Amino acid sequence: MRGLKVVTIGGGSSYTPELIEGFIKRYDEMPIRELWLVDIPAGQEKQKIVGALAKRMVQKAGVPMEIHLTLDRREALPGADFVTTQMRIGLLDARAKDERIPLKYGVIGQETNGPGGLFKGLRTIPVIMEICRDMEELCPDAWLINFTNPAGMVTEAVLRYSRMQKVVGLCNVPIGMKMGVAELLGVDQHRVHIDFAGLNHMVFGLNVYVDGKKATDTLLDKLSSGESGITMQNIVDLGWEKDFIKALGILPCPYHRYYYQTETMLKHELEAAEKEGTRAEVVQRVEEELFELYKDPHLDHKPAQLELRGGAYYSDAACSLIHSIYTDKRDVQPVNVRNNGAIAGIPHDSAVEVNCLITRDGPVPLAVGELPVAVRGLVQQIKSFERLAAEAAVTGDYHKALLAMTINPLVPSDKIAKQILDEMLEAHKEHLPQFFKASS
Repeated sequence: MRGLKVVTIGGGSSYTPELIEGFIKRYDEMPIRELWLVDIPAGQEKQKIVGALAKRMVQKAGVPMEIHLTLDRREALPGADFVTTQMRIGLLDARAKDERIPLKYGVIGQETNGPGGLFKGLRTIPVIMEICRDMEELCPDAWLINFTNPAGMVTEAVLRYSRMQKVVGLCNVPIGMKMGVAELLGVDQHRVHIDFAGLNHMVFGLNVYVDGKKATDTLLDKLSSGESGITMQNIVDLGWEKDFIKALGILPCPYHRYYYQTETMLKHELEAAEKEGTRAEVVQRVEEELFELYKDPHLDHKPAQLELRGGAYYSDAACSLIHSIYTDKRDVQPVNVRNNGAIAGIPHDSAVEVNCLITRDGPVPLAVGELPVAVRGLVQQIKSFERLAAEAAVTGDYHKALLAMTINPLVPSDKIAKQILDEMLEAHKEHLPQFFKASS
């Protein structure tokens, strides 16, 4: 086997050691001869720290994987087999604005939901489209594995506005849900299977199985008894109203709290922002500690503290997906892909998050039919929001952005939508040239 070339854009991310660990663990079946870590000048210091740690990890493992660092993605891309993206346009300072500005208007400020999710998409999608154009030219046969948030909206944009068809969006939420279910049921996670369907950060577990036997009712009984709400590092566990969970009959994801517990989540965010800062500001402190650890010349493994980051296990999901495509493993993984009729009521050409059979030709979505009527409308509303947001990001159309903001269920009125939109456009002006060119 000639081995693989993988390019990671956003290579200076704190998640990268997990990616390296995953590639090392799978090296015998998935030999990566070159791994290129690409970043921008503002991220160069972190890139150097992470790159040095990556080289120590590879040396310790004794695998012949070359680690390359560059600030020029066009230098890295030629001949790539897989390109992974893990970027944050505007860095954590931009995320802090996404979180704080909506709170001023009594609206949830969150990285991928509501106004914050809209603006992360508006900043990110144009850059992803540039990467796609470079890939079309320099590595047209490569797979784009995107775990840059908002992953569903980004995947939607790539499918609609680029020629790239070999694109998959990834999220760590289904992994976290599966681990939470296994813990709640007291079984090893490998015995658990969940039928996932919906959208990114809007996914549901339609059925839960243990050893192939349906365990949905048992799980919902435990959830409704208040034993755990199943959550993740960046979302407070408020539990669930027991009768609501029983009535819903399926497993919600942690992000559904923003829609089903809006008032309480907003109150928590306001209090947390006052006491300890927004999530972005908390993450900045976590990252400072991580990079201090990464600097240690004796560190040659992924530190356990990385799991305190909200996106823990993203990179492991990427490694599993790349491994399954490369080896034609034909296992089942929940990923973001073109719907192709898997979920009825969602356009065939839209991105959905659903269980897929992973083959050498890519993920094949597994049909689930209609979503339960209780959740169908919310999923469709968020899909409409994502489509308008993606169009606004690509075109710089102010009115499309306003429409997307207004129809988002976390935004209470058109007036507030316009106020938030205008303030956030100005706050992020540096990273949104498409809007200011269009209006000049």
